Amino acid sequence: MDEGKRLALGLAFLLIVSAFPAAHAGDADLSAEAVKCLQCHEKKGASFKFQDGNSVDVYVNPAKFKISVHNALTCSQCHTDFSTDVHPSRRFKNKDQYRMRASAVCRGCHTAEQIKAKSIHTNLLLREKEGISSICTDCHEAHSVTPVGGGKIIKSETQYCMSCHQHELSMTCRNGDRMSLSVELPKSDTNAHDKLRCSDCHYGFSSEEHPKRNFRSRRDYTVASSETCRRCHFDKYTKTLDSVHYTILSQGNLNAPVCNDCHGSHAIPHISHGIKGRTFTTQKCRKCHPEVYAVYAKSVHGNALFNEQNQDVPICIDCHTAHNIENPLTLEYHEKIPQMCGNCHANPAIVSKYGLSTGVLNAYLSDFHGVTLGLYKKQREQLYKPARPIAVCTDCHGTHNITSAVSSDPRYVKANLVKRCQKCHKDANENFPSAWLSHYQPSLAKYPMIFLVNTAYKIFIPLMGLGFVLQIFLHIWRYAVNR
Repeated sequence: MDEGKRLALGLAFLLIVSAFPAAHAGDADLSAEAVKCLQCHEKKGASFKFQDGNSVDVYVNPAKFKISVHNALTCSQCHTDFSTDVHPSRRFKNKDQYRMRASAVCRGCHTAEQIKAKSIHTNLLLREKEGISSICTDCHEAHSVTPVGGGKIIKSETQYCMSCHQHELSMTCRNGDRMSLSVELPKSDTNAHDKLRCSDCHYGFSSEEHPKRNFRSRRDYTVASSETCRRCHFDKYTKTLDSVHYTILSQGNLNAPVCNDCHGSHAIPHISHGIKGRTFTTQKCRKCHPEVYAVYAKSVHGNALFNEQNQDVPICIDCHTAHNIENPLTLEYHEKIPQMCGNCHANPAIVSKYGLSTGVLNAYLSDFHGVTLGLYKKQREQLYKPARPIAVCTDCHGTHNITSAVSSDPRYVKANLVKRCQKCHKDANENFPSAWLSHYQPSLAKYPMIFLVNTAYKIFIPLMGLGFVLQIFLHIWRYAVNR
């Protein structure tokens, strides 16, 4: 065969090959119809426009379709109006109408009995009875449908669960409360539980098991789900059992806060000790105690925290603690208040910045009130005698409404102090508080007269003691010599 004939045969072969559709790499498992449809639908940019002006992308990812659970189906088995020869032009009012019609096709293969067999569909079927259509592709995708057990595209349990819970789902309680089951996962760097799987908290649930649960109310669900926290945080959980919140909860008041109310559920932030974290904590307490928060925000502590971003001032948990919150109305709590205030006011590193006395706690414990408090505590602990409430810091300064004594008018401070004293000392007059040293140790700069008298006594009393000793010694010596 000469070279001219060989060239002619080669060109003929190329023409014959070019007359057939180009084969897709790795398309051996796809039907011939799917291969032909993908010639157009694998090209990005094409869309279908609805009558309301919106559109839907008609692009199909060949790689995802090949590994989907429907990869063996022909396109016309779902798109029944279409075939390799027929491609009708259709009109839809909007995208929702199109999606509802497409979902109806799924029922041709997946019977109602099969759908009901999975408890995860229960809520969707209830919504259909109310006239709310369920869209299958909201959870199962359209052309990249994955098996119920997971599939190759599902890489993690979280991704599997979010395939449904990223959409608007809800659960209805027996009292009619409707709970949203839609979950918006936070960024991993802000989520303290980013390493946990869904089933670590929602135990009993998995890709194979999705039990149906029924709660009386939305609050019942919140309280029940908070019990999950003890599996990892048992030390914190046991502290809450001694708190006033748990006491109220155990008495039947479901409005008492539980773990989820303070820490959240899916968006659990890392505990921060900076100004943002301290401000965030007070906002959590504000949810249940708005009146107390409003008073605190106007106090010298609250003003410094919110307006000056001062981290030295106490917030709610500094006085009440975080988990084992005591009842502040009890006598035991009342007696602990001097030590609580002393955590800051007896710390020179904190109070010296603001020109305040660093000897507050020692000054209180050494004056009449502090000494009496110590005696009554010993009586109760050792002799089991009922103690009497003795004046502590909050009785004079207030609790959440503490104002600055430094920046206030001294006459205003003294007038308020007289009213405080008169609560216990009925006959106290306006000069009564003048006998009080305001937690300051006497010095040449502060109460100089008292300081000089104290200094004189410190010198005179030891000299007088030495004089007595010397007199006794001389008396003994004279007696011995004269004998």
